[in-house]
Amino acid sequence: MAYIGREPQIGNFQVCDAISVVNGQAAYTMQVSSVNVSPESANHMLVSLNGVLQQPNSSFTVSGSTITFASNLVTGDVIDFIQILGSTLDLGVPSDNTVSLAKLTATGTKSSSTFLRGDNSFQEVPAGGITMADQFRLSADQSGGTNAIITSNLERVDTDGFGQLGTGMTLSSGVFSFPSTGIYNIIVTGHMTVTDSDSAGNLSIETTTDNSTFNDACIITAGVLASGGCQFSVRNNFIFDVTNTSTHKFHLKTHSMGSGSYLMGETDRNRTTITVIRLGDTWWQIENIYKKHYILSMVEIGMVGKNIIMMAIKFLMTNECVMSV
Repeated sequence: MAYIGREPQIGNFQVCDAISVVNGQAAYTMQVSSVNVSPESANHMLVSLNGVLQQPNSSFTVSGSTITFASNLVTGDVIDFIQILGSTLDLGVPSDNTVSLAKLTATGTKSSSTFLRGDNSFQEVPAGGITMADQFRLSADQSGGTNAIITSNLERVDTDGFGQLGTGMTLSSGVFSFPSTGIYNIIVTGHMTVTDSDSAGNLSIETTTDNSTFNDACIITAGVLASGGCQFSVRNNFIFDVTNTSTHKFHLKTHSMGSGSYLMGETDRNRTTITVIRLGDTWWQIENIYKKHYILSMVEIGMVGKNIIMMAIKFLMTNECVMSV
């Protein structure tokens, strides 16, 4: 919308810097943080002199950044405060310190290279791509016919130039825990020996989302349908949405293994392996970032609206305005 003259201020409430009275002087320059400020009009100000609120356009007038009192001030007079209201009837630019870093109590450093996360902290923009990759292996052969959760002989790969990316997985009694929430690709390669009487030896990834009940998320199978033993190296994977690192975990379990069938493992090279790669943020993280920003916005608007109403009431009471309904 176009205006003739200066466009009105809207909702930018400011308290002017302290002004020292000069004996015999009526006009003074108004500043905020040592910068000249120009109120919309005298009616958009609250001015207290010697503890008494002054009547706009009678006790004082304004022109640009200059306030002129109706009479010269003298030694001993005190300008208590000058409050610039902006427009008290419209909600526009929020008042100072209502949506600032101090108001949000955000942690971290605000700069051109950081962004505000949903947890109210400034963080560096991620470089992008894969940020976590880890790998474990079975370090020794299983006993034949083992049909159980694998709780031992698991180790992080540590030979031949292995490179772990980011904070890796945590392993405790065969249960794998994740370092952070996100979408993970769990890849299992099972190197098996099966006997000629075993048509289907199985290795499963079992996941839990409540830290209690584990379910079969994916399965790899090896077996023989004719006489003579065979070795197999088989692979499968499962993409796991980890929304809570305390409840979302997995372990490996063998089942339907014949008495002479077993998983093979070595400690100096990979045979049976578990590879975990973080692909990106879980949708839960993204959704909650938007929710938090929305809630914060609603709270800020509510606080600004309350501030405007209270200032308007104070202004009306100060000027002894009477409203009839």
